Amino acid sequence: MPAPHPDISIRAAVDGDLGALLALEHASFTSDHLSRRQYRQHLHSATADVLAAADAVGLLGKAVVFYRAGSDIARLYSIAVAERARGRGVAKALMAAVEVAARRRQCARLRLEVRKGNTAAIALYERLGFRRFGEKRGFYEDGADAWRYEKRLTRDE
Repeated sequence: MPAPHPDISIRAAVDGDLGALLALEHASFTSDHLSRRQYRQHLHSATADVLAAADAVGLLGKAVVFYRAGSDIARLYSIAVAERARGRGVAKALMAAVEVAARRRQCARLRLEVRKGNTAAIALYERLGFRRFGEKRGFYEDGADAWRYEKRLTRDE
């Protein structure tokens, strides 16, 4: 999987990452947290991928992707980058790895929701070719609204 720097790897997360995944979750988000139980379930699910970006020191970022049987749409459920790793291309590398994983599962589209006020994430997604196609009012636990984005992963549509 692609990596932003030679010292950073993107790989499938494993049970040994649970503590670091939870710490990153709570450091990155004020609400809508995934629990230890949910992470453990997703790590072993046939309908999810949990990707980890790591260096020699530890976890730098993560992405959680869901798949639905009979659908050609992958859904980026969550992505986060540790504060110490911001600006090093980790989010971009995680997104590239998410696209690779979705294509391996024959997904033609990748969708996500993003908090309307998250200008940095919105700019990243748009640079990566995502297009806004809708909104979800009150999407987050705290009542915040989200934009919906999609990227086509195949050329034949």
